[in-house]
Amino acid sequence: MKIAVLGTGDVGQMLANRLLTQGHAVRLGSRSTTNDKAQAWAAAASGDAGVATFADAAGWADLVILAVSGVHALSVVDAASAGLDGKVVVDLTNPLDFSKGFPPTLFVSNDDSLGEQIQRAVPGAKVVKTLNTLANPLMLNPALLSEPTDILLCGDDAGAKGTVVELLQSFGWASPIDLGDITNSRGLEAWLPLWVRLFGALGTPMFNLKLVRQ
Repeated sequence: MKIAVLGTGDVGQMLANRLLTQGHAVRLGSRSTTNDKAQAWAAAASGDAGVATFADAAGWADLVILAVSGVHALSVVDAASAGLDGKVVVDLTNPLDFSKGFPPTLFVSNDDSLGEQIQRAVPGAKVVKTLNTLANPLMLNPALLSEPTDILLCGDDAGAKGTVVELLQSFGWASPIDLGDITNSRGLEAWLPLWVRLFGALGTPMFNLKLVRQ
């Protein structure tokens, strides 16, 4: 599959590297193809790897992963919008506001979510929210924890969610849980204020939810 990863930070590069090892073709999307981090990644990467602008990466791809800071998510989606129509867009972002220090607050919550805002910004895209409730290493390797845990997702398009479930399973998530439509991003993003406090209390980001059902 041709996959665009929009974002050149640690999460974007980690995802891009994993996708390359799985045999996917990957373009790391950036505002500029001269971005130093993106160029350094491409020089070290193996497989069908390259760097493109957000718009060019999205237009080239079969599937797009949004892996940027929440405060930049809508501007990146706007820059890539011409290439997102009809595409599955995997949204990893969180609406975290660090302007008043730590712990962060949410700049959108309760009756809206960043996932919904992204879907409204690109109505022709098929946005699926997932992987936003985890530390980076666990996204791609849930076996780093001592027992199985759960991953959640939501989105409006059933076919798109099926595609994302297959991708998640390739990362090691055996049974992703579908919460329903994209409004459920409100719940996924609302987990973050508790997540950061658990991080502080536990002294490690290496934890996750496990749902125990009767």
